[in-house]
Amino acid sequence: MKIQNLISKAHNREVLTRDELIFLLNFPPEAPESYQVMATANHISKELTNNRAEIHAQLALNMAPCPGDCAFCSFSGKNGVFSRETRLPPAEAISYAKGFEKAGANAIYLMTTATYPFELFLEISREIRDHLDPETILIANVGDQSLLGAQKLRAAGFTGVYHALRLREGVDSALSPEARKQSLRNFQEAGLQVGTCVEPIGPEHDAMELADLIAFTAAINPSYSGAARRIPIPGTEMAARGTISELRMAQIVAVTRLGMPRTVAGNCTHEPCTLGGIAGANLFWAEAGANPRDIREKTEEGRGESVASCRVLFRESGWETLEGPSRYFGR
Repeated sequence: MKIQNLISKAHNREVLTRDELIFLLNFPPEAPESYQVMATANHISKELTNNRAEIHAQLALNMAPCPGDCAFCSFSGKNGVFSRETRLPPAEAISYAKGFEKAGANAIYLMTTATYPFELFLEISREIRDHLDPETILIANVGDQSLLGAQKLRAAGFTGVYHALRLREGVDSALSPEARKQSLRNFQEAGLQVGTCVEPIGPEHDAMELADLIAFTAAINPSYSGAARRIPIPGTEMAARGTISELRMAQIVAVTRLGMPRTVAGNCTHEPCTLGGIAGANLFWAEAGANPRDIREKTEEGRGESVASCRVLFRESGWETLEGPSRYFGR
């Protein structure tokens, strides 16, 4: 297998196979071959979007100990970071959403923990929807749903969802991998577009494991895919496993781009960084409220980026940013 043949294949709009993805992922991040892959992914991402990256913004409607017990998440009950639930009042949620809209976010996400009452989520979502411009795209980031639940999300004004089958789902979480997959099918059947990601990546995830998840995300033809590294929650068992470098994450972001069909224009990474943008990431997130990678109740005072700071990171990476509604969710 030769690196130049794989790069030519990618430029010819062919999707790389699992074995080819493994081959690329096994190079050290600092190897010349990895930089060739990053350059190729950057070229493809810019070609698909006319060099217009997107900034999406997420606000959390609540913060609470969550029975999903994802070991990598600050909301996990067993991690003991948050001991009580707090909910964002509707007026404050509306203010956050309108602020993101005014700042130029291309889509706005509403996130909750698994225990947040679904009917309350729909009610507040409708209120928020009514206070936004009709063309503003609203995305849900909620737990697994039945087909009926997915249809209710669509009726409440959501264009799409963020939902992922995470690495080692069911091992590093108390959630069912099959339930995650069924939810993805339910969302798409209900007419919701799905954004997803290969995440949260740690040093223990080898090339085969990553390639398998890249291939899975490609198979569902999402609005975007991408890759994100695990951000350690201090004092947890997961934190002791370590963190991959931004350079390794950039390499995986690039390989993920080469593993997607050209129908998938979006290639995300999180947290926002210039190395990700250079390696072909064309989607970053701004965040407000609680954040599963942060131990602060308001991530805008901690790890969270703003729409403006994401725009700066893209500009430093050689990207311009899209004005108006997301094209990834406007397919």
